[in-house]
Amino acid sequence: MDPPSAGSPYQPFIEALENHPQKKFYNVSKLGGTKYDTLPYSIRVLLESSVRNCDGFLVKETDAMNILDWKTKQNHVEVPFCPARVVLQDFTGIPAMVDFAAMREAVRNAGGDPVKVNPACPTDLTVDHSLQIDFSKWPETVLKNQEMEFGRNRERLQFFKWSSKVFKNISIIPPETGTAHQVNLEYLSKVVFEVKDLLYPDSVVGTDSHTTMVNGLGILGWGVGGIETEAVMLGMPLTLTLPEVVGCELTGTVSPFATSIDIVLSITKHLRQAEVAGKFVEFFGSGVSQLSVADRTTIANMCPEYGAILSFFPVDNVTLKHLKHTGLDKAKLEVMEAYLKAVKLFRNDESSSREPEYSQVVQVSLSSIIPYVSGPKRSQDRVAVNNMKSDFQACLNEKCGVKGFQIAAEKQKDTVPVQYEGNEYKLSHGCVVIAAVISCTNNCNPSVMLAAGLLAKKAVEAGLVVKPYIRTSLSPGSGMVTHYLSSSGVLPYLSKLGFEVVGYGCSTCVGNTAPLPEAIRNAIKQGDIIACGVLSGTKNFEGRLCDCVRANYLASPPLVVAYAIAGTVRIDFDTEPLGIGFNGKSIYLRDIWPTRKELHTVEEEYVISSMFKELKEKMEKGNKRWNLLEAPESTLFPWDSKSTYIRCPSFFDKLAKEPVAPQPVENAHVLLYLGDSVTTDHISPAGSIARSSAAAKYLTSKGLTPREFNSYGARRGNDAVMTRGTFANIKLLNKFIGKPAPKTIHFPSGQTLDVFEAAELYQKEGIPVIILAGKKYGLGSSRDWAAKGPFLLGVKAVLAESFEKVHRSQLVGIGIAPLQFRPGENPSTLGLTGKEQFSILFPPELSPRMTLDVKTSTGKVFSVIALFENNMEITLYKHGGSLNFVARRFL
Repeated sequence: MDPPSAGSPYQPFIEALENHPQKKFYNVSKLGGTKYDTLPYSIRVLLESSVRNCDGFLVKETDAMNILDWKTKQNHVEVPFCPARVVLQDFTGIPAMVDFAAMREAVRNAGGDPVKVNPACPTDLTVDHSLQIDFSKWPETVLKNQEMEFGRNRERLQFFKWSSKVFKNISIIPPETGTAHQVNLEYLSKVVFEVKDLLYPDSVVGTDSHTTMVNGLGILGWGVGGIETEAVMLGMPLTLTLPEVVGCELTGTVSPFATSIDIVLSITKHLRQAEVAGKFVEFFGSGVSQLSVADRTTIANMCPEYGAILSFFPVDNVTLKHLKHTGLDKAKLEVMEAYLKAVKLFRNDESSSREPEYSQVVQVSLSSIIPYVSGPKRSQDRVAVNNMKSDFQACLNEKCGVKGFQIAAEKQKDTVPVQYEGNEYKLSHGCVVIAAVISCTNNCNPSVMLAAGLLAKKAVEAGLVVKPYIRTSLSPGSGMVTHYLSSSGVLPYLSKLGFEVVGYGCSTCVGNTAPLPEAIRNAIKQGDIIACGVLSGTKNFEGRLCDCVRANYLASPPLVVAYAIAGTVRIDFDTEPLGIGFNGKSIYLRDIWPTRKELHTVEEEYVISSMFKELKEKMEKGNKRWNLLEAPESTLFPWDSKSTYIRCPSFFDKLAKEPVAPQPVENAHVLLYLGDSVTTDHISPAGSIARSSAAAKYLTSKGLTPREFNSYGARRGNDAVMTRGTFANIKLLNKFIGKPAPKTIHFPSGQTLDVFEAAELYQKEGIPVIILAGKKYGLGSSRDWAAKGPFLLGVKAVLAESFEKVHRSQLVGIGIAPLQFRPGENPSTLGLTGKEQFSILFPPELSPRMTLDVKTSTGKVFSVIALFENNMEITLYKHGGSLNFVARRFL
């Protein structure tokens, strides 16, 4: 967005960047003095946004002061946030762009200029969610699925192409480029924005839960609903309660043997136990610098696992080094560093630097994070690696069961000699006979695969070998893994130890290991030996890898290589050598285990840089099918009445220059009487379209066969389908029906109908409808059609015991009143059956959380709380929701 006008109260805080006088920025660090220095970094980003966007209307001067006074105002005030950009994926992006097209139509019909309707906030839309897997047999898989993508979704893709041509400030990332969160992280993220020589922090909201990944780059961002996102696209701020910020202090030194996966899962566990739901998390402490950007983004992406809004890693030297490896221009990097340091958004990793104050502090000692393996028969049975030898001994002693093998004490030291390839070997309990490095579960963080490769390199150079009878294999999850193992030079060393690439598919996990040598099998059976398999996969049931291999352990890729070299799991890596190297020297695991510094260096140089280079080449070349795709260039979209994918919705049919005061709800029937924990998927399912549903009947009437129905997600650009899909979940439990079914009763006629059919009848009769519900109405993922659908069904209000916060705001944003029963009251305690008719009077002047009276046709009167949390929400509701409010600004 453009810088504020000269009348902005914060204009005096604009400064020129030292050594770059043409670059300007708001030096918010001077706004609050020492108070600013105590703010968490994430709150400093919120403050900068409020200062830069202060217009006295949407963002007020008091908002900035409230953020500056975060320590006392957290949890007590609502503040606006204007992110620097928006990221959409296509399932949620298509209804947003359809709304924009419909808004142009409505503005034109109301006498305005439709060309003015454009996103005010820079927006990127990635077409990545619509691909369905029709073909699964290699090698036809990729090409044929992509052909089907362009065939089945041609209308949607043409609409996206039209959008990219006619709307300003929006960029469409075509299919086959990558998933939304990866493209956002690897290509779209700026860290520092520059518009007309004005510098400010990058920040983003997106319609994908993976949006939080960018927090690992020092970019404030999280996922929100489609309605809120559309409002942000049109220049409206997000409103959020000034959050608590939990400081997660990382101390100590990571164990040399702990992998990135160990670290990520351990931190996730600590945060889940700390109950950080609904809060910001921010990382600090001496241990932060030990985490690579890949580690940080993985931790930030785990936010849904522990419930935080976001997990923020301020920019530091690790971030800058990462950006350098991605190919960021040196001059831009210098400006970025200078700006972030000037506004104190750069984390100094020196121990003497002052840390911000936090709402609470959670301490995680990296020294306490140790590597684990799982086994010998179940994945949930974790064993610390330093206890592996003693734990296996206990398994030999224990009775046969999930852990035990019940081997007699006098036989536990038995060995069986075996001849193999001209040499004699001795097999004993715990001997490793299968070792498989599999990356299907490790693609998200390549450091563990590189660790296996670097360990193999050091092992070979030290003179270590793997016994030839051990069935070793390497099964990369994708060609990209093979590429970076090869380009980093470690693949030949893996091969020398026997870890040859066997293909790209399920292998050892499902028992597809090549048969063990017959001599080895016979020796294992002859001596009743508890032989072992070690793999970096997901399945380790007894006998799964091979019928004669009874103990199987899941381990990280480098530990798989280590156990293969040792040839046994009965080893204490701290005190016993892996083997004898050149010149008869004993080689311990610590001698060849790659350091985190080595891993970070190789990862940045060979993995990160190649990934960024590949993505940038894709973006520059474009997509051949996409480039050839034809689309109209008209200002208004030429709606096709026959289309079952794209349809002009009716949200803006009553758009007028002046808003209409909230109308009373008179003699409304209850469309649905629901219980507790109704999710957004109950309200607006996203999966397949059931053949008996109202949506299926509509599509059939359009000449489509069930095979052509596609999914609700893919048809979010057609309100006729989505409205019929509202409350179409087969698990919906409506108390009027008494069993799970997407049905309800139309009370005037007494008929049991699909929810859509009943709502359609009520609308034809001019009868408004409401919904009765229990606790936690609107749980689950943020889904805009969970509010849009009920609105188009004619729902005027939802009366519930409590609401999920995001869904409540979506109801307000579309123009449905969220009304909450008073504490201790619900339909049952009030003696409501749901068969009554309800009347709700809205006074001309609404106030946040005001009490309203509800009258029923039986004469009962009770009170509810109107859950408008602030005056901005009341303003939006009076205008018929946020979309209509913004649309009027174009008239």
